[in-house]
Amino acid sequence: MELQFTKAEQEFRDEVRTWLSEHVPRERRPRDLRAARDFDLAWQRTQYDAGWAGIAWPVEYGGRGLSLTQQLIWFEEYARTGLVSIDSRFVGLAHAGPTLIARATPEQQAQHLPPILRGDVVWCQGFSEPEAGSDLASLRTRAIVDGDDLVVTGQKVWTSFAPIADWQELLVRTDPDAPKHKGITWVICDMRSPGIEVRPLRTIPGSAEFAEVFYDEVRIPTANVVGAVNDGWRVAMSTLSFERGTAFTIDQVQLAMTVDRLIELARQRKGFDGRPLIADEAIAGELALARAEVSALRAMTYAGVSRNLTSAEPGPEGSMFKLFWSELAQRVDRLAMDVLGAGGLRRRDESPDAEWIERYLSSYANSIGGGTSEIQRNIIAERVLGLPR
Repeated sequence: MELQFTKAEQEFRDEVRTWLSEHVPRERRPRDLRAARDFDLAWQRTQYDAGWAGIAWPVEYGGRGLSLTQQLIWFEEYARTGLVSIDSRFVGLAHAGPTLIARATPEQQAQHLPPILRGDVVWCQGFSEPEAGSDLASLRTRAIVDGDDLVVTGQKVWTSFAPIADWQELLVRTDPDAPKHKGITWVICDMRSPGIEVRPLRTIPGSAEFAEVFYDEVRIPTANVVGAVNDGWRVAMSTLSFERGTAFTIDQVQLAMTVDRLIELARQRKGFDGRPLIADEAIAGELALARAEVSALRAMTYAGVSRNLTSAEPGPEGSMFKLFWSELAQRVDRLAMDVLGAGGLRRRDESPDAEWIERYLSSYANSIGGGTSEIQRNIIAERVLGLPR
């Protein structure tokens, strides 16, 4: 594996850095969900018009058709802008789009990929259910084939950006008598279809991008099935491999930046003895360990990109990246609360440290979203290490 970038790749990095520095939005992203959608899609359109959307996506659908290494460079430089890594474009760009590239028909690709890259639409993910989260294959949302339609009835939960989404990547059970991994179908759902009800869910940090979604005999054309009826588990594994692999690259780079900022904060803050917190051996040791671990995470990411240069999809090793990142991010955010001390107990709207407090509150979701840490460990054990179930 080669960890050095070529001269051409370094020049590409310089080009990316220059363009981002000149065009990145200066105004703060709105907290209101619908205003945030408009902000996100306008930023996506700016990238598309300038030829920076879909670095590694096929040229025929509006992408650049460049290498995964150049995609990695884009992610790294984008992370340094400080923009949020997960916004209303995330599912379309990091989940649905790559899955459609890998598994959809040319007609489905032509219909859906260009609008995602142009910033015309928002996608959401209809996978998790009240009794099928980590054990996704236990999902019960039912779809009956009726002529040229699937008729869907059931419920999804923790559906990111559902209140503002145009389309959904939806998993449904089309054969209740088949083994649970065999009777599932991956389908493109129009969120404006009659019979869909979206109920927003507010999280601990106060955000409302999550929702539960109810389906009451919703009719979806069978032409929207990706792959084949009852073959959705294979398609879903493509979706999850992208989610657990390349989708977290920006978060990984930003985590390294967070550790550096936290080190600087520890230099500025004073402990009870009047000395800077960085002089506390325990705090300094935790910060040093965090810096070493983010460097290890970066090396793992580079190794994964190098491996994926010869593969159309990320492999199960993506679970290693996701597991390490999510638990490391939680440790870093807890460490931030140690550095803040009593300041970490203030109300967010009254604290100058609101950003750190919000990061800490949000960190609890890191080891749940995209598959729990327990699920990631099972995947690593069975599919990477070859251990028995």
